[in-house]
Amino acid sequence: MSQRSYRSAIVGTGGIATAHAQAVAGSGGRARLVAAVDVDLGRAETFAATWQVPRTFTTLTELLREEPVDLVHLCTPPLLHAPLALECLEAGVTVLVEKPPTLSLAELDTLAEAESRSTAHMATVFQHRFGPGAARLRRMLDGGELGRPLVATCLTQWYRGDAYFEVPWRGTWASEGGGPTMGHGIHQFDLLFSVLGPWREVSGLAVRQARDTETEDVSMAMVTFESGAVASVVNSVLSPRETSVLRFDFERATVELEHLYGYTDADWSVTPAPGCEDVAKRWSAEGRSADSSGHHGQLAAVLDALDRDEAPPVTLADARVTMEFVAALYASAFTGERITRGQVGPGSPFARRMDGTGAPWEGTDR
Repeated sequence: MSQRSYRSAIVGTGGIATAHAQAVAGSGGRARLVAAVDVDLGRAETFAATWQVPRTFTTLTELLREEPVDLVHLCTPPLLHAPLALECLEAGVTVLVEKPPTLSLAELDTLAEAESRSTAHMATVFQHRFGPGAARLRRMLDGGELGRPLVATCLTQWYRGDAYFEVPWRGTWASEGGGPTMGHGIHQFDLLFSVLGPWREVSGLAVRQARDTETEDVSMAMVTFESGAVASVVNSVLSPRETSVLRFDFERATVELEHLYGYTDADWSVTPAPGCEDVAKRWSAEGRSADSSGHHGQLAAVLDALDRDEAPPVTLADARVTMEFVAALYASAFTGERITRGQVGPGSPFARRMDGTGAPWEGTDR
């Protein structure tokens, strides 16, 4: 396999851009930053100076016209993801988009159509899929070593105070697409789905408890999977003791992960069922990896795919499973119905906007 050095650009030089720049810098020369783009030129120039990026632009259009690039890292606020990703695909440039990939299923499907006409691809940043612990868990599950998946819990209990939502694009349906379901918990339940496979049905709850936002600040869901496994999912920005927890109860072992914004092997534990002590030995046999679940793991997988001339992970089809769950959770929460996979079709208001016909608390005081 040949290993090119891919010319990369970062669009949007806010906080998350640093994680992307670190991943590129740690790629061993497989990728290199040739440009940075931000509507605030001064911010782009500061970022460029920090990361030794030779060129800066204020628009993606300028970048694509003036600088040859192989890969665009899209790190803007969510409102801009769909139109800028579309521009990349139409220009034949592969784009790696921060979560959430779009504000709606309808936007995601538009991008899938554009990708089918393009020589380029779009991938979504769900980096927790790529940590060594998650990879080991999927291997052992696929190999039958853990038995059937039975029960799971997925908790994203974080804290975001009022000041966090003073940023104009946060906490609104039109610019962020949703609350902690879209912007915070999505990493954990995407990892849940990457392990347990397709979900079948969801019963959801979304409420606005304490923050002055249009969107929810807490959501919960009960989920049934095609395998028959069941899970509970909690997404919160009201939790002073912050934690991110995934627990999988299989026939032969409980596998747990507790971390906050990223994990290493040290954050995993395995408790075998009686008589199944070999599971814990098998888990430990590979030794502990020093790698984490940061952006570098996914970037390496993206570059591997580009070397093979394949669609890089996480594909639009993969991301759609997660995004359809988000839409279904909101649809269930706001209609009181249990929602099955495939039910939020093109004609559904929840396919066009995550709040559908409107959140139940809109126009009311807390």
